[in-house]
Amino acid sequence: MSRVHDMGGRFGDGPVRAEDDSVFAQEWHKTALALNLAVGALGQWNIDKSRHARECLVPKDYARFSYYEKWMAGLADLMVAEGVVTADELAGGAIEPSELAERCLKADKVAAALASGGPADRVSEIDQVFAIGDLVQARKPARNQMVEGGHTRLPSYAAGAVGRVVLYHGTHVFPDANAHGLGERPEPLYAVAFSAAALWGTAESAGDEVIMDLWQSYLVPV
Repeated sequence: MSRVHDMGGRFGDGPVRAEDDSVFAQEWHKTALALNLAVGALGQWNIDKSRHARECLVPKDYARFSYYEKWMAGLADLMVAEGVVTADELAGGAIEPSELAERCLKADKVAAALASGGPADRVSEIDQVFAIGDLVQARKPARNQMVEGGHTRLPSYAAGAVGRVVLYHGTHVFPDANAHGLGERPEPLYAVAFSAAALWGTAESAGDEVIMDLWQSYLVPV
């Protein structure tokens, strides 16, 4: 079963409008990003776990929250779950000194942290199976095979669709494991092109396609 965030291809949500080219639509969005960076620097979780926290929001909240509201709600849940703060502290109670304070990301370090990013390429013992040009099918159903209801980067709209490998990225951290404390378990990662018609039944224009980065265990040979 999919979570509420897995909504690609769903009818009724209206068109995606990209005419607003502002970096931040509202001033408080800057603070939301800064808080996520600062707390993430404490090293209590990884990016895959933070993504899963947002996916696990109550469906009615996920549907009504804006993009950065989802970020803040997921962050609040993670901070309590991982013991960074207590629920009382988060609600505005007295805050006890934390041994994590020394890890806080200072303002003068932010630019360097953003520039360096978080590379996820790793050495793996798993051999590359597919080559550029190979036809592959996305696994069906699209779910985490390690953890029931767990995080996965395989969208449900691609499940069962046949695509073509267009690029090999090397071996990278496997999010389905990394989001749940099961280790990084790196495996081969591919860019796979799917025709829009294969995914949606029809295409807006001839030749339209969607390219997804998919891990090897998401794919089967055709």
